[in-house]
Amino acid sequence: MAEKRDYYEVLGLSKGASDDEIKKAYRSLAKKYHPDLHPGDKEAEARFKEVSEAYEVLSDENKRAQYDQFGHAAFEQGAGGYGGYGGFGGFGDMGDIGSIFESFFGGGFGGATAQSRNAPRKGGNISRSITISFEEAAFGCKKQLDVVMIENCPECGGSGAKKGTSPETCSECHGTGQVRYQQRTPFGTMASMRTCSKCGGAGRIIRTPCPNCGGTGRIKRNRSIEVTIPAGVDDGHTRILRGLGDSGINGGPSGDLLLNIHVRPHPIFERSGADVMCEFPVTFAQAALGAKLEVPTIDGKVEYSIPEGTQSHTVFRLKGRGIPRLDSRGRGDQYVRVIVETPKHLSDRQKQLLRELDGATASSGQYEKQKGFFDKIKDAFNK
Repeated sequence: MAEKRDYYEVLGLSKGASDDEIKKAYRSLAKKYHPDLHPGDKEAEARFKEVSEAYEVLSDENKRAQYDQFGHAAFEQGAGGYGGYGGFGGFGDMGDIGSIFESFFGGGFGGATAQSRNAPRKGGNISRSITISFEEAAFGCKKQLDVVMIENCPECGGSGAKKGTSPETCSECHGTGQVRYQQRTPFGTMASMRTCSKCGGAGRIIRTPCPNCGGTGRIKRNRSIEVTIPAGVDDGHTRILRGLGDSGINGGPSGDLLLNIHVRPHPIFERSGADVMCEFPVTFAQAALGAKLEVPTIDGKVEYSIPEGTQSHTVFRLKGRGIPRLDSRGRGDQYVRVIVETPKHLSDRQKQLLRELDGATASSGQYEKQKGFFDKIKDAFNK
């Protein structure tokens, strides 16, 4: 397998390139090597894929940071840092906050901390990013996503004790996780509660820890899950997928997967909400005489006729040819801007014909805007 080129080199950029520079470089190269412009050209197809792969990594803040640190190795199986467990979960839990609070204020809150540590709690959330194509964002898609999540240990069922054994109730706190103690003060003897030092507030002691999880009752596991991305998502959208995060604690519900969606720019189309914009170049003759055009849309090509005398930068609308509205009905529109292309490198014969046409057109008063412009200049100077 050929060694991959540096992603910055692929896009013709330096390592400190801005997001706008990355997007601009991608759009330029994607247009240059787009397969639709080079049918059957395997080299162009390979370059287009290489450019798209480079953009997918460098346009994502997290992936780019990993790439800058580890290079291509960041995305290989088993590489440090990338694609691993992340998010808001972890092996810690809100009970730890209670312990910290107690260490400062001495407990004395009626055992609420012990109850919260042993009560069912929701698992942690996981945050991941994914990059999809313009069309996938428009029409929706399904994607396989590799996620590292925390689950209850299958060997001990989440108890933390070796299979065949069970945790023992702490003899010091009798399972409450807290012990009562008295302290003499200038105001007399006061009773308070503090975390049990024998069990660490768990209320139970594991004599023989599970070898699979080390007594934590929780393990990290790689999962490949299928996620559904709805039609109409836009770049920067975060989708909350309920119940696809870390497993709950003490029988609590699973956390959520926060899916940050990035959309690759399209070589032809640009997007504004549910509307799509594109430019369509036409010849001088097509603009002057009118023409039937085959206009690209996200659904395929459609025919549209421009009238005689169409001016450059005229915008026309294709109703209902835009992006489906997210979580709603209907679609946006497509707006097409006509750009009249002026020919270059004319032959002497072509120049002569244009001069004859220009002279005949000017003498008949058909350049209305030009005539009006010079009339305004004349009036201004006469004043």
